[in-house]
Amino acid sequence: MKAAVYFEQGPAAEVLQIQDIEEIIPLENEVQIEIYYSGVNPGEVKKRADTFGVGMPYDKIIPHSDGAGYVRSIGSNVDKKWIGKKVLCFGAQSYRQFGTASEYCCVPLSNVVEIAENVDLKQAAQMGIPGITAHRSIHVGGGELRQDRTNQLVLVQGGSGAVGQCAIAMAKKSGAIVVATVRKEADMKIAISAGADKVYMADDQLKKNVLSAYPEGVDHIVEVAFAANIETDLAILKQGGSIATYASNQSPASIPFWPLVFSNISIHFLGSDDFSDTSKQTAANDLAAALAEGWQGLEIGNIYELQEIHKAHLHIENKKVGRALVKVR
Repeated sequence: MKAAVYFEQGPAAEVLQIQDIEEIIPLENEVQIEIYYSGVNPGEVKKRADTFGVGMPYDKIIPHSDGAGYVRSIGSNVDKKWIGKKVLCFGAQSYRQFGTASEYCCVPLSNVVEIAENVDLKQAAQMGIPGITAHRSIHVGGGELRQDRTNQLVLVQGGSGAVGQCAIAMAKKSGAIVVATVRKEADMKIAISAGADKVYMADDQLKKNVLSAYPEGVDHIVEVAFAANIETDLAILKQGGSIATYASNQSPASIPFWPLVFSNISIHFLGSDDFSDTSKQTAANDLAAALAEGWQGLEIGNIYELQEIHKAHLHIENKKVGRALVKVR
């Protein structure tokens, strides 16, 4: 089978190779998926570049955790009914060696969700890391996992990003009023298309703008730049409000501890690789349902052929507009 592989970390064009390798066979409780599209996420690009400085966990890696296609074969303990089903998968490269940038990918059945016939495989292939992170960021707030945010005010910082777009959609699906921020005026239409009720520029006027429109404050904030925004977040949150953050512009980050304490603010730090299996499955099913119900999904910047995978990684590194996908078939 054809696959993109790397044997050492470094620049995309230098280390990513397309090879014919032995077909990977599903093990117990696994399915083999014929991959049509492979999603590209910043974390996987950073792994390939060794941004985190942890080195190669395996001697050979097929990149990418997210993908979509059709189940081709099954391992033991998997019902035969799965063969031929249209599915999305997630976590293929999370603590695993062989991801979705290949003609066939094997993942545990717990990392697979069936998708409806009307769901675009290109959109399904992107729902793993950003979608699951976004789903958790909406439903974890306030302590216990909560499915209903009817009439709550949710602010999504970075509403034009992949997680931000998914968070807007998941917040709307849960009944929330959704306000989003963006850094460029051109990005406002992306957040609006995702379902935001209002969109503001992420600038010095944000506090004034939000509190003018919503004097009682915000119930919950999804945060992409924790260190930069914590003071503003605190100023616009209601007493007992919450923050779910999955990224920071600076680490370590200092926080206004006592003001947060006096306002009884809950802060949830989210790392998608280590969410529980139940949380991931719930999120993936909800995302698949949203797509089936007509949510348009994420803005795609470009689709690259498998042999152009290095360009897809550069798309992410250079922060080009829209998502990057790799077309495997």
